[in-house]
Amino acid sequence: MSDHSADTALVDRLIDFLKRSPSPWHATANLAARLEAAGYRPLSETDRWELSPGDKIYVTRNDSAIVALQLPRAPLTALRMVGAHTDSPALRLKPEPAIVNKGWLQLGVQVYGGALLAPWFDRDLGLAGRVHVRRADGGLQGVLLNVDEPIAIIPSLAIHLDREANSGRPLNAQTQMAPLLMQGGNAPDLDRLLKQWIAREHGLEGCEIVDFELGFYDIQPPSRVGINGELLASARLDNLLSCFIGVEALLGASGEEGAVFVANDHEEVGSASACGAQGPFLADVLRRVNAALGETGDEGFVRLIQRSLMISCDNAHAVHPNFADKHDPHHGPLINAGPVIKVNASQRYATNSATGALFRELCREADVPVQQFVTRADMGCGSTIGPITATELGVPTIDVGVPQFGMHSIRETAGTRDPEYLIRALVAFFDRSCLDID
Repeated sequence: MSDHSADTALVDRLIDFLKRSPSPWHATANLAARLEAAGYRPLSETDRWELSPGDKIYVTRNDSAIVALQLPRAPLTALRMVGAHTDSPALRLKPEPAIVNKGWLQLGVQVYGGALLAPWFDRDLGLAGRVHVRRADGGLQGVLLNVDEPIAIIPSLAIHLDREANSGRPLNAQTQMAPLLMQGGNAPDLDRLLKQWIAREHGLEGCEIVDFELGFYDIQPPSRVGINGELLASARLDNLLSCFIGVEALLGASGEEGAVFVANDHEEVGSASACGAQGPFLADVLRRVNAALGETGDEGFVRLIQRSLMISCDNAHAVHPNFADKHDPHHGPLINAGPVIKVNASQRYATNSATGALFRELCREADVPVQQFVTRADMGCGSTIGPITATELGVPTIDVGVPQFGMHSIRETAGTRDPEYLIRALVAFFDRSCLDID
């Protein structure tokens, strides 16, 4: 493949993954299925672990976060870690969502993460997430639900009724963004519909809805955009694109070195959860793996972590042709020009000169172009799992990502060539025998 054309098969796989992953729970299930198909075996956190050199394993927590690990056949001395997150900004249902208003059944929502609200209007919305039911035999069961059809919409208000609509009118998620579900409906109708959808997807007849974590999503499928297909438009590119890239790289590596892929949940709301980067999930897994291989005690674990490196992969802000002044003039990453090293002096990104130098070397070895991003000095900066993982685990870390437009929109845009660039760099990372920097 030349550097001027996208890998068609790779982009096809990416589009399929994005389409089948409308929620963090679906994304994690799809990542797990891909790993199992490649020979990784699942471990339960409640079981005793027995591991051997060369094992390929994965662990999930809350069904929405995953850690996959390739053990080397030689003694484990260092880990090459790649991190991402499964969640994206969204509109999640409230626990008692039914609203009957002016003859319509609407559903109250909570805004999850820092979502751009305006693009949610006038979209064909489906519903997806996790539901816990009581089966007809009395047992509790958690199931995934994906209603991938246009069941709801948030209509815009006509400009005739709001002449200031194009002048930066603020949006109120409580009063202005409840999706319309059914004309003439009421609360029992929602319960009936949920049961119908679960019966259709899982064959569970006569179940009772006990609890749920559900959110709306745009059912428009991902698509290539542009005369030459240079762009990929899709929901949830931040950060399912990095999840896909991380697993592709892990499966494309030789398996000779110790390699880890982690995808945490709840990054968009601060990462403070049992399955978030601020929680103990990754450290729990790595400590147990180290112990199962015969290295007990804190000293051995600290030595392992300090020989290791984490590459936090989360998308970067590409310079927007219509808003170029929002970027520092010397740090405007371009679409389809390679992965971006993200730098922030206040440690909103975890990159330092040592980790940045190693990533540049990886890109040089893999013949991959590399870019840099830093925010304007008069603007705030977002963050990633990178600084949080570095804080919790103590591992040397770098923040990188694929450049994109429209971050946190209901439909985001990235380049079709950049995923392959970052995969090549991460394969070189997973296969690198020495992580030392003199």
